[in-house]
Amino acid sequence: MSEYQPGVCNIGRDERRKRRALGAVSFLAAAVYVGFVVATGRPAGLLLGSFPLLFGGFMGVVQARMGFCAGFGALARYDLSGSGGDSGSVAEAEAVKQDRVKAFQVVAVSAAAAVVTTMAVYGVGAAL
Repeated sequence: MSEYQPGVCNIGRDERRKRRALGAVSFLAAAVYVGFVVATGRPAGLLLGSFPLLFGGFMGVVQARMGFCAGFGALARYDLSGSGGDSGSVAEAEAVKQDRVKAFQVVAVSAAAAVVTTMAVYGVGAAL
């Protein structure tokens, strides 16, 4: 998309690409961390430390998929410059409200996915 839509789209192609890449790097870091904990026989409780990395990974891919940056939404900003649009601040109160609701949804979905994945990783690691 190349046009800002309150509560729907606040980032363009370039910003989506950045988030997808950061999500992938975060997931890779989580995999390396989990692999290290398991391979070195560390206590299974340390696998819970994968949560922040998994949360970061999910934040990246969810934002890229939805075309919506939670940070921009919370700060009443948008950046569609990488898709032929513009960037700037959101002034309309109703649009700001819609963006903040969407930002909360992005964070909630990402956190829930990270909790479920962390618990699965912990469960498997504890069984090993």
